[in-house]
Amino acid sequence: MMELVCPAGTPAALRAAVEAGAHAVYCGFADETNARNFPGLNFSRAELAEGAAFAHRQGAKVLVAINTFPQAGRQALWHRAVADAAAAGADAVILADLGLVAHAAEAHPGLRRHLSVQAAAANPDVINFYAETFGVRRVVLPRVLSVAEIAAINREIDAESEVFVFGGLCVMAEGRCALSSYATGLSPNMNGVCSPPSHVVYAEEGAALAARLGGFTIQRSAKGAPAPYPTLCKGCFTSAGTTGHVFEDPASLDASELIPALAGAGVTALKIEGRQRSRAYVKEVVKSFRAAVEAVATGRPVPAGQLARLSEGQAATTGAYAKTWR
Repeated sequence: MMELVCPAGTPAALRAAVEAGAHAVYCGFADETNARNFPGLNFSRAELAEGAAFAHRQGAKVLVAINTFPQAGRQALWHRAVADAAAAGADAVILADLGLVAHAAEAHPGLRRHLSVQAAAANPDVINFYAETFGVRRVVLPRVLSVAEIAAINREIDAESEVFVFGGLCVMAEGRCALSSYATGLSPNMNGVCSPPSHVVYAEEGAALAARLGGFTIQRSAKGAPAPYPTLCKGCFTSAGTTGHVFEDPASLDASELIPALAGAGVTALKIEGRQRSRAYVKEVVKSFRAAVEAVATGRPVPAGQLARLSEGQAATTGAYAKTWR
């Protein structure tokens, strides 16, 4: 059976994911060492140790995302995060920075190492380099590959592969959004947040509500209508006389119907995005995908999806898996 890797932005979400059937959960510390550094999210050191103990009692694993890039002269914060994850009983750390991968391999050789999607490793040569040089056991593949391309990669690598199957999409090289950095002055890969809340403002403009990021208006909505969080790649722009979602539509990835194909492509683990989501969301999504992976493992059809209302904009896409993006 493919491993189901589920988000845990809080201790409550971790418990909800495990109880709903997650084989593994991924989480991060409450600082800039992880790429979901939002206020009110993430774990203290004590909470991670408690969460790992709870997960292990239920037969689930805990993977700790330390997936931002250390800043020059401040590497100690990231080194300490790796050490603290190991001390808390983490089953693996998810790393992006080459230097941090090397440090983890040298300082904590017994701690399993996964390569984050933030590393953007998308071909056999680079994946095998990480596996052979630093003992990386699993790579999280970028969300830009088709199923056929994933199968071709898996035939040539000496590592497990993990792919996203539900949740938010990123049309940039993972986490390296020049648009967000330009608007806010903060790098998602170094400060841990894309569209940081400190730079988000909602303002009434006549009959509309404007959502702004770093002083730029990203979206205008009618009063009373749902106001989206201002993420640049999903904002409305005017180009060539047309206003619309130029980069990406406000839709979520839902590749549940492709689980049999991904299994056939040699994928080891399926990942759900959403550490910023509520525990109720996590519970419902995990239950649905656990039923799906069990069905595939026993040769039964994947159950009809019940997740449309949990998708962004209540719309879903298979993303690059079927190469349908415009």
